[in-house]
Amino acid sequence: MQERQELSSARSALRRLPPVLAALQRLAVRFQLTEEYVLILTAVLVGIGAGVGAVLFRWLIRAVEWIGYDWFPALTAGWGRAYVVLVPAFGGLLVGLLVYYFAREAKGHGVPEVMEAVALRGGRIRPIVAVIKSLASSLCIGSGGSVGREGPIVQIGAALGSTVGQIFNLSDDRIRNLVACGAAGGIAATFNAPIAGVIFALEIILGEFSVGYFSTVVISSVTASVIGQAAFGDAPAFPVPIEYHIASVWEFALYPVLGVLAALVAVAFVRSLYWAEDRFEAWRSVPEWVQPAVGGGLLGVLALAYPSLTGITWERMPQIFNVGYDVIEATLANQGVFLAAVALLVLKLVATSLTLGSGGSGGVFAPSLFMGAMLGAAFGLLV
Repeated sequence: MQERQELSSARSALRRLPPVLAALQRLAVRFQLTEEYVLILTAVLVGIGAGVGAVLFRWLIRAVEWIGYDWFPALTAGWGRAYVVLVPAFGGLLVGLLVYYFAREAKGHGVPEVMEAVALRGGRIRPIVAVIKSLASSLCIGSGGSVGREGPIVQIGAALGSTVGQIFNLSDDRIRNLVACGAAGGIAATFNAPIAGVIFALEIILGEFSVGYFSTVVISSVTASVIGQAAFGDAPAFPVPIEYHIASVWEFALYPVLGVLAALVAVAFVRSLYWAEDRFEAWRSVPEWVQPAVGGGLLGVLALAYPSLTGITWERMPQIFNVGYDVIEATLANQGVFLAAVALLVLKLVATSLTLGSGGSGGVFAPSLFMGAMLGAAFGLLV
């Protein structure tokens, strides 16, 4: 029921958006509003759009996940766990078709594509990118792809901001500003963190901290955060059930060691991801739009194999599938076993490299959090 209400609210808001844009455009001409006033109004609209987009995007992921891991397994109960291979492979095939034939920019993480648009094209992003990115990433994540939803929602919000700027025929600088507004709104609505959204947009997307950009980005981020809180509540992304206390001052000496280990894992992750991308790009005998299906199939084979290799069992969906936030929450509540944490870290690294290297659509932030959580759990159990 809640998901239906979220979808209904998102649809009605999206239907109202084009008439509102047209009305604002007429008002701007009639009352000769300055570009600054128009920018503030559009920043609010972009924030609303980013918030609604985040709600709709998460609903799409849930819908795809229900089809793939509840409805389809029940329909094919006699096939055993074949759905773990079939669902990611079919999801990958749909992703490949969408990206290849409609919007190549929707492939991959999302954030680098936004940064490229800001740096090279004055922030101009094709409007269709928001639609295709929403569909492709929700299919990839919902079908089990080992990627995150943060990168896609940044690109979706940024594409919306760029589209609004182009409708109002704003300058390149103003369009870049609205791109940052959309990116900030996406982060704010997803994590219930408006300040983090502002900092991310200014430092990562724009690459500069300017007073001229700051006010509109804050407006958009706060607006999207309010919509996100209305839909998802104001609970933190990761509730920590146990209060932590420093038992000894010597504990502080352990954190630099953990930081070095985290850096090594990050380097291994980046190199593994680039290696997988290079291998699939060099695999010219398989069409580009088919490669995500191959990656999804390999991901399913990995999921079937690792319980017998590691002793880690799963029921409905493997731990390395999807964003993995439920596994992080379980780890925060109960650290588990050292070898299991290490195994999940390595498996997640391989799974994400397969998903994105083959051409899947999704972000790297959630997998990075997953691997960091497993590393921290293993380190805590060890020391």
